[in-house]
Amino acid sequence: MINLSFQYPAWFLLFCVLLGLGYALLLYYRDTTFREQSRNLNLWLGILRWLTVTILSALLLSPLLKSLLTETKKPVVVLAQDQSESVGNAMNEAALTQYRQQWDNLKTALGENYEVHELAFGDQVREGVDFNFTDKVSNMSEALRGIYDLYGGQNLGAVVMASDGIYNEGSNPAYTDAPLSAPVYAIALGDTTPRRDLVLKRVFHNKIAYLGDKFTIQADITAANCAGQQTVLNVAKMVDGQARNLQSLPVNIAGNDFFTTREIIIEADQAGVTEYVLSVAGVSGEASAANNRKTIFIDVLDARQKILLLANSPHPDLSALKTALEINKNYQVTIGYVSDATVDVTKHDFVVLHNLPSASFNAENILNKLNEKQIPRLFIAGMQTNFNALAKAQALVNVQSDGRQSDDVQARVSSEFAAFTLDPRVISELPKFNPLTSAFGNFSATPQAQVLLKKRIGKVDTEQPLLAIGETNGIKCGILLAEGLWRWRLFDFLQHNNHEIFDELLGKTVQYLSLKEDKRKFRVNLDKNIFNENEPVVFGAELYNDNYELVNDPDVSLSIRNREGREFTYTFNKLGKGYTLNAGILPVGSYTYRAAVTFNGQALSYEGRFSVQPIEMELFETTANHASLRQLSQKFGGVTVGKDDMAMVADLIKNNQTVKPVIYQTSQTNPLINLKWIFALLALLLSAEWFMRRYFGAY
Repeated sequence: MINLSFQYPAWFLLFCVLLGLGYALLLYYRDTTFREQSRNLNLWLGILRWLTVTILSALLLSPLLKSLLTETKKPVVVLAQDQSESVGNAMNEAALTQYRQQWDNLKTALGENYEVHELAFGDQVREGVDFNFTDKVSNMSEALRGIYDLYGGQNLGAVVMASDGIYNEGSNPAYTDAPLSAPVYAIALGDTTPRRDLVLKRVFHNKIAYLGDKFTIQADITAANCAGQQTVLNVAKMVDGQARNLQSLPVNIAGNDFFTTREIIIEADQAGVTEYVLSVAGVSGEASAANNRKTIFIDVLDARQKILLLANSPHPDLSALKTALEINKNYQVTIGYVSDATVDVTKHDFVVLHNLPSASFNAENILNKLNEKQIPRLFIAGMQTNFNALAKAQALVNVQSDGRQSDDVQARVSSEFAAFTLDPRVISELPKFNPLTSAFGNFSATPQAQVLLKKRIGKVDTEQPLLAIGETNGIKCGILLAEGLWRWRLFDFLQHNNHEIFDELLGKTVQYLSLKEDKRKFRVNLDKNIFNENEPVVFGAELYNDNYELVNDPDVSLSIRNREGREFTYTFNKLGKGYTLNAGILPVGSYTYRAAVTFNGQALSYEGRFSVQPIEMELFETTANHASLRQLSQKFGGVTVGKDDMAMVADLIKNNQTVKPVIYQTSQTNPLINLKWIFALLALLLSAEWFMRRYFGAY
């Protein structure tokens, strides 16, 4: 429907008509140019001019064309199919063929009166249904939220959800927070009859364990209609593709509705991602043996650090140090003596040099090895120390002492120290501890040092360092200018019935000095070492120049090798100043990878490993849960029907008075001057007048 309106009063059109008439009369009423022609010629020329001027002046009134467009929108009906494994396991090939035909018939019947959209759901919501039933999880509540997000703003008439009602991710669909205003019709698939089945239901475990520790695996075993049967829970570790059995636990099934929990304690004896397989021996006549087995992956971290207490001679400090450090389970502490030629300092991550270098052993060879391997160290300088050699061995403290005389010194924590924080009790209690024995001399900290403890001699607080830490040539170093730490440990226990103050001071100092910074110029990172089989494996990489600035000029290659030795090659994408690579979804198993790049003529590489673990949740529910479907349909005003009654759904939706088309009316306003035919009409009128005047001999 089209209406014409003006931005000025419509009766102004009368003035437009009179203006056109006056203009035509003025031009042609007494014009004698065409006196030799027919008397009607002036009349027709006047009419053309009148029409032209009238239309032009009418356009000055800004006429508008208003049109009202009416559109009838069919209701949207969403057909949502659960494509999780549990649905497919309940149908053989013939049943699946029949079901697909029923689905197509329902879609055709609904398509006559409704706008039909197909969605598949499982671990994610997506358009289209392929009936492959390969999704590893079923999240019905997420499916309802996805339907609302996609069609909530349209005329959503109804939702048809075909599922077995089993959900193993997300919340109960009956309690979904999706604000759907359309009825939900459920098609109940699967079999609700409990069958004889033995199931390794759940396995609980930590994803990370530390090398040398023991960890617990908890296995939940359920059995239906298996009373009186016996089975065995086996725990095996995969080594080079072969299963090595660790434990076997007998299980007696006491009833038809059976549940039990078994705990297994395993020692983490191998670093890296380790694969364990738990399985229960099947019973005769069970519905499925696929749910009798579960594979888990545990990332065993080798966080232990080898610490060497290397001394010039036996000393009670060594026992105090070893006892305090071994509280940290990640420290493996060894005592060695410089006279023992079998001690290899290069096989340790951190070295404490007690009274070294000494008068009898300058330790130059040992210090050269530590520098070559960039091993951090802590000097404890006592009365056996050669202070001239010590001054050359470190750059944290200027030393002027011959070591012949000693001072009894106490300690106070420096207020300027900021490398790490200490418990307030350490700061307040440490000055009260027994004095240590320090060599008499002049000691001062260099600019490279951070002084943690300063000397207190008698009642005088000095600025001389007692304990200083720092970094020189990229190697962390510490120096304690006193011996007798065993007194501090005994005094701490005498005063507080524990060693907490001494252990914290020593532990945090060693932790700071032994912490290794990753200064490699090429690094590859993974967010985690264990991936689920339905998630992509994404790598990131960083390349640094000599100034440790990020660059990504050269290409980086990556090869991934599975347990069978098959290799997959990739090239990283450049993103910003770094690299990224999405290797996609990989099959279940253990993998190693190696990334390589050539930069400034130097070949750099990085190696690592990861594992992809299976998602087996769909195997552990073999009985359909139609109760959840009935709750869902009742909540949203729909009905639950069986698979054989799918055809009824089209009639149920048709008879639902809330599923109606929506009429949309849209008003469009367009200025009349924008119409091209108005321009064509004016051009035609002016052209006709001009042609007639020229034709009959005028201008």
